[in-house]
Amino acid sequence: MTALAKPRLSPYFVLVVGIFAVSFGSVLARLAQAEGVPSLVIAAYRTLVAALIFLPFMLTRRQDEVRAMKPADWRLALLSGVALAIHFGTWITSLSYTSVAASTVLVSTSPLWVALAAPFFLGEPFTRWLKIGMTLALIGTIIISLGTMVEVGNGRLLFNTTDLVTGQQPLLGNLLALAGGLAGAVYLLIGRKLRPRLSLTSYATLVYGTAAICLVLVVWLTGNNMLGYSPQVYLLFLLLGIVPQLIGHSSFNYALGYLPAAYVGVSIFAEPITASILALIVFGEQPGLMVVFGSVFVLVGVLVSGRK
Repeated sequence: MTALAKPRLSPYFVLVVGIFAVSFGSVLARLAQAEGVPSLVIAAYRTLVAALIFLPFMLTRRQDEVRAMKPADWRLALLSGVALAIHFGTWITSLSYTSVAASTVLVSTSPLWVALAAPFFLGEPFTRWLKIGMTLALIGTIIISLGTMVEVGNGRLLFNTTDLVTGQQPLLGNLLALAGGLAGAVYLLIGRKLRPRLSLTSYATLVYGTAAICLVLVVWLTGNNMLGYSPQVYLLFLLLGIVPQLIGHSSFNYALGYLPAAYVGVSIFAEPITASILALIVFGEQPGLMVVFGSVFVLVGVLVSGRK
């Protein structure tokens, strides 16, 4: 596969920006949920706003490129959008049925599926350093996710398993979260395959637009409403579309034009770290010892993965 030549910006720098931007998603989503907004509506607006912002640029600057797209490219772009919609829809919905810890662990398996599939679908090698880095990052993610169940007190580890049984249908929630992880892997794999021959503007518009249409349809089918919210909520929708989606996910899609899909996937493991920092700033949530300990694993894993 031929990658895009001479990037205007370093894909590594753009990837760092993307991780930081995506981390705002959990904070903004929580603020919207506090206003009584259903999770699927939040996901729909997140993709819809980003798609509408990209659309004028695609129509005015990339018409020739879109017209020249082959049927196979159209199928990949639409499939990527469907995968993104499934990723957001299943993962957010899973939180209603299972614990946050279980959901986070399962949806964070996306990079694993990407790394395992990349050699077969993209011809990208699964290097020794990537294996080591991914293992470290996965361990760190699991430690962070289990932080709500494990506390340190009086020199001992204290286990709180309440969250494991709070969901009414934990098996369904776990399956939904796992589906979200698999869908996220499909989204990354397709992005790596299609981005080198399609501009970021065209790719993002088609993928985000398809995801938005799918999610709006699901919102309608589930009896929820896209309208009737306060101005503050619509401001949150706008920020969700601009920061974590337009800047965050578009940064990942930019990086996919130049970097292996597995490495981009592993880098996303760093999101819980920046999200925890933002939660500390916005909500005053201090990360526990397990979160700090797991963050060290994630950071080391990401750095190791980039070695040649």
